Amino acid sequence: MQKETTYVFKKTRLFALPSFRNKVILASVICIVLPVIITLSIYNYLTKDAMKEQAISNANKELELAEEYVLKLLEDMLNITNFVQLNTELNAVLKEKAEQDDSSHQEYEQFLKDRTVMNTIENITLVGEKAQVTILLKNGKYYTNYSISDYNPLEIFQEEWFAQLDTKNGYESIWIDTAPTVFQSYQGTNPYQLSVARTLRNNNSEIYGYLVVTIFENTISQIFDNRLNDEEILLVNDENTILSHRDTDQIGKTFSYLNGLNKNETAIIDIENQHYLLTAKDISFNRWKLVSLVPYREAISNINSIFNKVFFLLLILFTIFFVILAYFINRITKPLVYLGSVVEKVQAGNLSVRSQIQTNDEIGRFSQSFDRMLDQINEMIKKTKATQARKRKAELAMLQAQINPHFLFNVLNSIRMKVFKHGDKESAKMISSLSKLLRMTIDTQKGMIPFAEEVSIVSDYVFLMNMRQKEKVSFITNITNESYQHTIPRFILQPIIENSIIHGLNQKAGTITLHALTTKDKFIVEIEDDGQGMVKEKLLEIQKNIKLLGDKKRHQNSFSSIGLSNVYERLVMTFGKEFEMKVDSSEGKGTRIILLIPEKGVGIDV
Repeated sequence: MQKETTYVFKKTRLFALPSFRNKVILASVICIVLPVIITLSIYNYLTKDAMKEQAISNANKELELAEEYVLKLLEDMLNITNFVQLNTELNAVLKEKAEQDDSSHQEYEQFLKDRTVMNTIENITLVGEKAQVTILLKNGKYYTNYSISDYNPLEIFQEEWFAQLDTKNGYESIWIDTAPTVFQSYQGTNPYQLSVARTLRNNNSEIYGYLVVTIFENTISQIFDNRLNDEEILLVNDENTILSHRDTDQIGKTFSYLNGLNKNETAIIDIENQHYLLTAKDISFNRWKLVSLVPYREAISNINSIFNKVFFLLLILFTIFFVILAYFINRITKPLVYLGSVVEKVQAGNLSVRSQIQTNDEIGRFSQSFDRMLDQINEMIKKTKATQARKRKAELAMLQAQINPHFLFNVLNSIRMKVFKHGDKESAKMISSLSKLLRMTIDTQKGMIPFAEEVSIVSDYVFLMNMRQKEKVSFITNITNESYQHTIPRFILQPIIENSIIHGLNQKAGTITLHALTTKDKFIVEIEDDGQGMVKEKLLEIQKNIKLLGDKKRHQNSFSSIGLSNVYERLVMTFGKEFEMKVDSSEGKGTRIILLIPEKGVGIDV
């Protein structure tokens, strides 16, 4: 009665609420209309800041691009000065020329040296923009890569900036602001020039000459011409005097709008009632700055256009949405109804039915997962039946296989007794130890054994190993009485002992000590040898890999083939994550392995 009442209540609520289709339509409309309304409300506020930030970012990127080209030109000038100063052969010739007088003999040899200097100057100016190079010695001797009919290099001594050169150290430079071109043949096409100058010094830091590298201003202004049409870029000095501009009439004028602007700052300024975006960047190795001036309206026009296009597209998509929504809702809800009927059949016990919905949406994936789940349930039922059948066969085979081990043990005991009767007690003991090991190996019924039995096994193992090698291993035990009562998985100590004999002692004489004690919450087992030990790198590798589950060498023909990693795995499976294994070793001092076994394990026999 209670069950029927509940059904009527749910059915009434179901018809009282809108249909699933109407719910989806209503939710879709709310999720679209509400964000649009909110977006329109805050559009004017947010877009102003966003457009300003984007305009500043674009202006900075454009200025950085121009800066790269300008820096390349200026760095080429510095590279020329560096080459002249650092070229040993060139400096040797120049120093010699600076110390010679006009009465020097060997004119042909001097001619060759002069030629060497001239060729060097020509070669270093072949790459990149053409630069005018002047090497001027204090004795009046000079070298240039231009014709002296264009300009007399000795006039450099009369320049206003020349006196500053003597105050500069070896690699310090003087950057000379834009000045009218002094080279007559270039004055028509290149009215202005920029220069950098350095001193040439000997080993005593005494000046023996001067170096001046000059480029024409229009090599820089051409870079500015390649920028956007509405962007104006100029080069100014620390006094805001224009050094380079695509309008040569502006060169030499003061750009006052930089006053009050912080280093590398961007600001919006007013010029003739029009807003401009002003950006400046300092050049790192001199007093000059690059300045970008962009009309603010032009800077944000592209961004504003994008926003308008996106908004218009949004309106179109919003309209189309209402047209196609009903169609898609119908297609979406139809598989749900069919899937519900399939679930009811499964609930009734029919595990062979399948939904077979192949759509790629969430409903299709859920349906396919449901079908796979039914397949897996049927497969698990089949596997369970097959496993039970195999288990019964294995139990029968195990009973049959026990005949051979018992026969083997009986034969070994017979051999041992005959050997013992003939007085060979050592061989009899060896056969007895081997018989115990074989019995423990074959007996799969014993998962957990007393610690005393495990100690007996490794004692027999050490005895057998001593019989097969010339030098004997001494096996010492230091075990408390209560430790013998603990149970551990069988063959836990034997792989560690074998590793000590073969690798630690290298199958030579030595001592292996087994300690065991019981604390309040731990059973501690320690195995140490006085063998060759390990280098630090090998120890770290073992400590890193000790927790790898399983041992890839499981099928080697030795009792220790289980390996340290498998010993660790079995003890973790038996005693849980509270179990710890520690390995400590020093080269030449032996190896120690400590097993920290919790008092209460998980009780799994492995």
